[in-house]
Amino acid sequence: MADILSVNGRTCEFSAAEAHKGWRLDHFLAVSCPELSRSRLQGLITTGAVTLGGQTIKDPNKRVKPEDAVIVVIPPPTPAEPQAQNIPLVIVYEDTDLIVIDKPVGLVVHPAAGNLDGTLVNALLAHCGGDLPGIGGVARPGIVHRLDKDTSGLLVAAKTERAMRSLAKQFAAHSVERAYNAVVWGAPRAGEGLVEGNLGRNPFDRKRMAVLRGQGKPARTRYRMLEHFGTGEKPFAALVECRLETGRTHQIRVHLAHIGHPLIGDSTYGRSRAAPRAKTPEEVAAYEAATNFPRQALHAGLLGFFHPTKQTTMRFESAWPEDFAGLVTSLRSLSPARG
Repeated sequence: MADILSVNGRTCEFSAAEAHKGWRLDHFLAVSCPELSRSRLQGLITTGAVTLGGQTIKDPNKRVKPEDAVIVVIPPPTPAEPQAQNIPLVIVYEDTDLIVIDKPVGLVVHPAAGNLDGTLVNALLAHCGGDLPGIGGVARPGIVHRLDKDTSGLLVAAKTERAMRSLAKQFAAHSVERAYNAVVWGAPRAGEGLVEGNLGRNPFDRKRMAVLRGQGKPARTRYRMLEHFGTGEKPFAALVECRLETGRTHQIRVHLAHIGHPLIGDSTYGRSRAAPRAKTPEEVAAYEAATNFPRQALHAGLLGFFHPTKQTTMRFESAWPEDFAGLVTSLRSLSPARG
């Protein structure tokens, strides 16, 4: 670690040693000032809060030389733009470092265009009090991952900088255990497999994601069929478990649609199936339940991660919400598919 010349309130000064020669400025500061995340330090550099040898440096890639004096002025946390709102939360676990929420359908995770309040962030600000706004130094305090508005299930948020850094690293390293249940049209023939395909914005519709060749970011989703439903050679629908090896926007929804089995209820990537030929009351009811399901049938049922201070693995499970359970029950009324 670099020599600490002084620490005065929110101003820190470090002296580079011979061993730091040629290091990137952001890397040098991440080692010298471990209480702040590298992304936070990069933000301080680009906003002019760091001087190197008496000169303000805004390039995180600037190389450090021996005996350089590096001064970091850490501003007070910028107040989060969202306001605290008393929104009920289903809290699965909470301690001084983090909180695990069982997010209901319809709750947006963080404010954005069209959803400026009434979000999980607003609820967390009210529940966690005055310390949370500074965590991460952004308008999404404590948020290290997200679920879509109409996806239910488990989500963890950080309450300290240390927890924020640790959880962010785990998500970046894809070491967080995440399992989702999905109800899809049809059933994967193989029963289980791996979907690989780079994901990026659809070039023809920027509001949608798509599997792209030679563009986008690598994405990997493992799936396993748990049950299939329907008579005939081709199942009408299936219950599938998905485990993420990466965490891209809409990853499960896009990957399952890509292999021909979109989520029931997904208005963005899905489509309805033709009604079964046999019209028994059970089949009609199951078809109507699937066709009229009002959201993508996706539930984040398992979440596991390494606790940043307890130094132990935490693992949580969430039961299906009522609408999801009702859909599966309706589909189970169909005779099992052959094969």
